[in-house]
Amino acid sequence: MPHFPVNHPARPLYRVLSGLIGVYILVFGVWGVAETIGDPLFARDGTWALGLRTNLAFSLASVVFGIVLIIGASRRSNLGHYMNLTAGVVFLVTSILMMSVLQTGANFLNFSMSTVIVSMLFGLILLGTGLYDKVGPPEHAEAELENRKHPVADVHRR
Repeated sequence: MPHFPVNHPARPLYRVLSGLIGVYILVFGVWGVAETIGDPLFARDGTWALGLRTNLAFSLASVVFGIVLIIGASRRSNLGHYMNLTAGVVFLVTSILMMSVLQTGANFLNFSMSTVIVSMLFGLILLGTGLYDKVGPPEHAEAELENRKHPVADVHRR
């Protein structure tokens, strides 16, 4: 069973980080849609938005993903926790897959190496925020603190 800290003191900071990433992705997507509105869906030309190469399909996906991340960051429930964990994994897997087809015809999202790096960074940040933004009742947080006060752990703290 995985262990996620409950009611971490820096939880508001983690929610802000995931919200800022969501806002950046949304603005990137809207800007990309505005730049590529007349192009084919999976065009592979040199269209750039906010420093990242894009096409209409990637821009539309970014708009949807940005809205989802903003919704997850604005909720005070564990919805944001699960959304950040899922989004982090999706970003990391997508960046690795797109890096593997970067110089081929299978690069249907028109990724560049800068897009891969930003996607990996966002994935790592979202995964990290997802690990520490779990919400629970105060009893769960107290039980977690009690579990940390194990006699063996106390010996090593001295």
